[in-house]
Amino acid sequence: MLLTTVQAWIGIGANLGEDPIGTVSDAIAALGKQPHCRLQAQSGLYRTAPMGVAEGSDTQPDYINAVVRIETALGPTLLLETLLAIEKSFGRTRSVQNAARTLDLDLLIYADRIVDQHGLQVPHPRMHERAFVLVPLADIDPDLAIPGKGIVKTLLPGVATQVITPV
Repeated sequence: MLLTTVQAWIGIGANLGEDPIGTVSDAIAALGKQPHCRLQAQSGLYRTAPMGVAEGSDTQPDYINAVVRIETALGPTLLLETLLAIEKSFGRTRSVQNAARTLDLDLLIYADRIVDQHGLQVPHPRMHERAFVLVPLADIDPDLAIPGKGIVKTLLPGVATQVITPV
């Protein structure tokens, strides 16, 4: 029996631990080893300042960010569960929103679908407003349409004031 596959885009970020660059690289490798998932493309790595730092927290270290495109036979909910399991295997804990993290995996886009259910919104909310998503996404798919938002390369000028540096 042949499995139907779709393309999905995953945002990756890390800013805790001894080696966030290594963590992001290892997370990309882990994604490619998941059942029913095949890594198709990966962006370069980028350094960005944290956005929306959790209230009452001290300053956070910069993030290392990347985006990958995978081919998957997993539905969006199962893919999200897979991403959460990978985060947990890297020591991710969820204390407060926007807290620093060892690893963050976000399901950005799942085929051309719009999903709005408890715990899962696709395309990822505000991704079209974030340089740490759009710049790496443009590395691999500048002509990609973000459902309901626009084409990646045409959204880039809207985040031009956000500092993002290749690693």
